[in-house]
Amino acid sequence: MHLTLFFTHKTSLERWNGTGMFDREVALYRKYLEMGAEVAFVTYGKNDRLLFGKRLAGIEILCNDRRLPTRLYTALLPLLHAGTLRSTDVMKTNQTPGGLVALRSSKLFGKPLLARCGYMHSDFEANRHGAGSNDAARALREENRLFTEATGIAVTTAAMRENILSRMPDALHKTAVIPNYVDTGLFSPSEVRQDIDLLFIGRLVPQKNLSSLLDALRGLALRTVIIGSGTLKRELREKAHSLGLEVDWKKSVANHELPFYLNRSKAFILPSLYEGHPKTLIEAMACGRPVIGADSPGIREIVRDGETGCLCGTSPESIRAAVERLTSSRELRRTLGENARNFAVGNYSLDRIARQEFDLLGRLAAGNDRK
Repeated sequence: MHLTLFFTHKTSLERWNGTGMFDREVALYRKYLEMGAEVAFVTYGKNDRLLFGKRLAGIEILCNDRRLPTRLYTALLPLLHAGTLRSTDVMKTNQTPGGLVALRSSKLFGKPLLARCGYMHSDFEANRHGAGSNDAARALREENRLFTEATGIAVTTAAMRENILSRMPDALHKTAVIPNYVDTGLFSPSEVRQDIDLLFIGRLVPQKNLSSLLDALRGLALRTVIIGSGTLKRELREKAHSLGLEVDWKKSVANHELPFYLNRSKAFILPSLYEGHPKTLIEAMACGRPVIGADSPGIREIVRDGETGCLCGTSPESIRAAVERLTSSRELRRTLGENARNFAVGNYSLDRIARQEFDLLGRLAAGNDRK
């Protein structure tokens, strides 16, 4: 089977590498190479082939090495990469933004397309800009077209599947739930000194609700580590300083280095207002870390309160109560951490998820062969 993955619009391998996502995102496709597949990446980077060709041995990199303006490259993409796209067996989107380019390519070359998305882009745009905004309306139109015309759809949660079916019931037969994965060998418990009381990993943006987290930590003698970057970096640092909090701020860390920080942590927290299917959360669980998550879309589907972690509200008061409950009880942390590890291994291991999606891609490719 030859698989071609279309990157999210404007996304490059260089960006994946710069944000620490590279190893995590590529792991699935390295697994597919082991399973006998051929893989090609369609990216928007100008230097991706030059910078990552050796590092991605076995994966064909189709990028904007002609250094065209992004809009022109996007328009010409199916023709620029026609050689590979014509010979591929099945195409796949990484997320819905940019999915219409993949759809156009699949129609041009008569190939099946799996529209995969880890989060509902229309919901994110509605949360970010308002439900009645032009951004949300445009995202919804693009989703509806992509999901209607794609050969198959893969989403990461049952809630996302229900969202799609509420709009287009006829998509029932072609919509599958395939969660995000975690390398449970890399992300596993290790015996190290736990010198971090509370750990957050993610973008420093309004969605993550970090301002409420900082308010919740006022007066608590906890060492908190926050890993990530984003538009609120300066504002959040200034707020933490004004509250007298002991916060260690770190820039984005490569994915393979995260277990070092996770295993040093007594608890992991994700207080977001909304999520898709957060990978850092399941990576923390795979390391056997007790987790605190806001009772928000995308988080409540993973964390079972009192069993695999603690759920809380998004207000500072509710976050504080959960933090105090977990940090004050070593036994509770031990129990929740063990349960979290077992849950992550049983549901989200890389081998398990790779097999699920590989089988789905194979069925789509085989169905096209029978036409």
